[in-house]
Order: sequence, then structure tokens, then C-alpha cells
Amino acid sequence: QVQVVESGGGSVQAGGSLTLSCVASGASMSGLCMGWFRHTPGREREGIVAVSGAGSTTYADFVKGRFIISQDNAKNTLYLQMNSLEPEDTGMYYCAADPRLSLCASDSWSRLLVFGVRGQGTQVTVTS
Repeated sequence: QVQVVESGGGSVQAGGSLTLSCVASGASMSGLCMGWFRHTPGREREGIVAVSGAGSTTYADFVKGRFIISQDNAKNTLYLQMNSLEPEDTGMYYCAADPRLSLCASDSWSRLLVFGVRGQGTQVTVTS
């Protein structure tokens, strides 16, 4: 059974950086479509980035180069480096995984609930 667990959230001042981690268990990331999502106050859940087992990535337009996804296959861990954080980035951040690699290349990649496996989330708070 595939599971994902996020960590790395916390409080940071505006302009700062945070790196979130997502450890996957039960399957190799190379066989999964994985993604990062967030739910910020006053907005619906939104996809940040998705990465397929082959390493191809799809970013949401609002990222604008501030967030970077990376992975350590040896540790089966996905990372999200977030730079130039703004108070509007405050919210709950989620990692998700799905064995359907085609999901990463579809228009549905940005919808958290489409993913079969979802983490509990990690809180990010950006203070001004």
C-alpha cells in the first residue's frame, strides 16, 4: 500500500525559503505520478507541480519560478523548495501520489482529489 508523508513546514518571514519533503513508501517513485498541492485561505486547493516517474515536470503558472521540485530516488523522497515566500503562500501543503503515470501529463494533474494517495499535509506560515 502506497503512503506519502510530508514534513518541513513551519513559519518563515516573507522573502524567506522553506523546503518541504515527501517520503513515499510502498512503491518506488519511478512508478508513480507525484505532486505537490496547497490550500491557502480563501482559495480552493490548487496544484503546484507534478512529476512523473520519468522525471518530467509540470508547474502551475502561479509558481513563476519560485518553487522547485526535486527528488532523491535512493530515499524515495520528493522535495519542494520554496523561495521568495509571500504571506499569500500561507496554507496547508500536501503531497500526493498515483500509479497512473498518465495522470501527470493530463489536465487533471492539478486536482488533488484525483490522486489515489494523499498525505496529511504540512502547514506553511509566511509572516510579513
